[in-house]
This record gives sequence, C-alpha cells and structure tokens, in this order.
Amino acid sequence: MSHRETIFALSTPPGRSAIAVVRLSGPDVGAVLDAICPPRPEPRRAAVRRLKDPATGNLLDEALVLHFAAPRSETGEDMAELQLHGGKAIIRAVLDVLSKMPGCRPAEPGEFVRRAFGNGKLDLAQIEGLADLIDAETEAQRQQGIAQATGVQSQRFERWRAEVLAAMGLVEAAIDFSDEGDVGDQAVAQAEARARALTADLERELADGHRGEILREGFRVVLAGPPNAGKSSLLNALARRDAAIVSEEAGTTRDVIDVRLDLEGVAVIVSDTAGIRETASSVEQEGIRRTLQAAREADLVVWLSEGAAPLSPQERLHASNSLTVLTKSDLLAGETIDAKRRSHEGGCSGDTFPRTGCGDVSPRAQRDYDLAVSVRTGAGLDELTAEIARRALAAVGNPSDPAMTRVRHRREIETAVVELNVFLTEPARGLELRAENLRLAVAALGRLTGKIDAEDVLGEIFQRFCIGK
Repeated sequence: MSHRETIFALSTPPGRSAIAVVRLSGPDVGAVLDAICPPRPEPRRAAVRRLKDPATGNLLDEALVLHFAAPRSETGEDMAELQLHGGKAIIRAVLDVLSKMPGCRPAEPGEFVRRAFGNGKLDLAQIEGLADLIDAETEAQRQQGIAQATGVQSQRFERWRAEVLAAMGLVEAAIDFSDEGDVGDQAVAQAEARARALTADLERELADGHRGEILREGFRVVLAGPPNAGKSSLLNALARRDAAIVSEEAGTTRDVIDVRLDLEGVAVIVSDTAGIRETASSVEQEGIRRTLQAAREADLVVWLSEGAAPLSPQERLHASNSLTVLTKSDLLAGETIDAKRRSHEGGCSGDTFPRTGCGDVSPRAQRDYDLAVSVRTGAGLDELTAEIARRALAAVGNPSDPAMTRVRHRREIETAVVELNVFLTEPARGLELRAENLRLAVAALGRLTGKIDAEDVLGEIFQRFCIGK
C-alpha cells in the first residue's frame, strides 16, 4: 500500500508536559526533515536538531529527531519522530509549520496503524491487541493485550485456517482424481478427519465462558436487593469514595451507577441499582426494570438483604452466578446468623458468619447467607472483596492464554463451525458443494486476522484509536 500524502500528529497526550512526541509517516518525511531541521539524521539514529520554520527562519525548538526509512518502520513507510519540549506553544507552532508543508496533513484516528496493516506490518488481531494494550487499566488486561499484540492469538487463528486449507487441498485432490476411486476416497477421509478434529477444537473455544471478553471489558457485578438494603453504602465502601447518594429514604437510587475496581489485577465493574419493590412511581419502575436487565447481563449478582427483610420473589433473580449477603450485621449483634456457605450441602458448617456454630436461628435471620457485612464497622468487607476477586479470577482464567476478546472473533468462529459441520454431516451433497463449505470456513477464519475480506471491519477497529496512533 502506498500513499501520496504524508500524515503527522501529536502522539503524546495534549497539554503541558516534559516531552511531546510528534510523528510523521509518508513519502515526504525526508523532505520535511530537510526543510525544518537540516541535516536529515541518519536512519535509526537519534540526533539533536534545531527546528525552524522554513518560511521565516524562526527557531521553534531544539528537539531530538529520529528518522526511520521505509520499509523498516512501524508503518512500512518513511517515518520520523520529533521529541519536543512539551510546552503548549511549542507543540502548536510545530504542528502549524507541518500543516503548511507540501503534501502534509494531520492524521486521522488510527491512521498510522491502518497504514501498518496495509503494508503488512500488523494483522487485525494484533491491532485489536494493541488497542487493548493502550486501554489496559489492570495487570491482567495488560497481559492479555500484550499477548495478542505480539501475535500469540494470530498464530492460533492461522493454525486453524491452515488446517481448513489442508482439508480443502485434499478435497480438491479427490475431485481431480475422481476416476481413481481409492485415491479419492482416501483423500476425502483424511480431509474429514482434519475437519472433525478442528471442529472439536473450535467448539471448545466457543465454550470458554466468554473469558477473554470479560477480561477485556471487565467482570460485571450487580448489587441488587430491596430498598434500603445498603447497596449504595456498600458501593461507596468498595469504591472508597462517595460514588452513590446514601439516604434512608427508599427509592433514592433510580439509575444504575457503575464503579470500576482493580481486584487482583482484574477489572471489576460494580453497579449500584434501584431497590426492587412494588411501586406506583413510573420513574422508580423504570429504575427497577434497569436493575433486572443489569442482573440478567451480570457476571455476578450480589443480593443484599437485611436480616429482618422479608423474602421476595425477586431474590431469585435469573443469574447464573450469585452471592447472597446479609447487610448491617452490626445491628444484629447477639443474634445467631446461619451463614452456611452454598458450597456446603446442608448440615453444620464450621465456616459461618459470625462464627457462632450451629443451633437455632433467629426468626429475623432464618435463611442462608454466603457472607455478612457491616459498612459501619467494616466487618466482612475484606471477605466480600476477596470472594468477588476469586470469582472474577475464575471467570477470566490465565490472562496470558489466548482467548477471544471480541464479539467478531466469536461470530467468525461460529460461522466456521457451521460450515465445517455441514461439510462433515452432508456427504450426499457432492464434493464440489462440500468444498465450498470449506472455502467459506477458510474465509471466516481468514477474517480474524484480515487475510481476506477485511474492509467491513476496518472502520470499526481503527476509529477506536486516538489520533497519532
């Protein structure tokens, strides 16, 4: 891919800083360097140069300049970096001069990376990993992003694609040698064996519990329960700040309020929600609807309840992963609270909260709880945080292991599985039509890295990058 325009952009955050980096890429990079900071530095060697406005001769800054000659650059084109002093006026002056240079224009979001893709420096999966690496807020996200950006995921995608291509080759051989029955039959049998093994691998991949997507987007925890169960107070305690309004007035929380936490290196999004109850208020009803929707989409629902609160049908929310927590435990001092873990099947567990052993339970606490907490005293908060972290870690697994991180990955793999299953289960369709199923499977797997038919996903991917990347 070649471009006639040279692009430039500030690649460091705007504003005052010690150093600001301006990048250029395109055919006129050498001419720009010759004009604003002669002599042009040798490729891949840093040099201190005085930057001047070629139109007036005015000194702009003294900077460190690097030149990367094509094709040995990130974009595959001639590139340069101007490492300036980070004053706003300096940055503004340099960008203004560059905008007046012939053939130069400001870069669009993600345009440097897009040129790298067009010149074969990066594939789509690597670019997505690079975007995730830039956006990473936790250690686990960093590990997953760097594994994908360095090609670990791409290598796996390409192995799958190579397996289907090998099966295609065998089927084509069988078609070419159809008059030699033994040769054709053997080739088809080998193709079917390859397709069957690969289909099993892809189906296992699809059954991963969305761990890569959860790690990338965050493990979603919804705090749910009746009004005044302590949801907002607990959210503030977990966030260590006043993220939600706390009031004794029922129905204070009307919308879903999110707080992002870093627990054991995993991004966890904790959501405070409207209390669930019967109400005539249309606004509160909408809040409850959003609560139930958030609970259905959550990775973990933490149901909060006071010991004296009556049971409610909504406590049995349709959540695949849930945790029941007794709140305001400091108000129940002196009463026995049966807090048997759900992992214990009946009987008396030594793991109870508070650790009072078994026995008769109070009428206000005649139900099981996984944990008991008190925001006022801090009791149980560490245990609750550790349990949420444990479940989040279990959901994401090892962040360095390759995993699907986007819906489009899952969609393309599902398409490949469908086509492979048709190839395997409908032999009566004839080899020519079955070969077409393999071709469609190859196309789906090729789109994971952008080997073929990538235009439909390019805009979606590159627009997420900041200008200068």
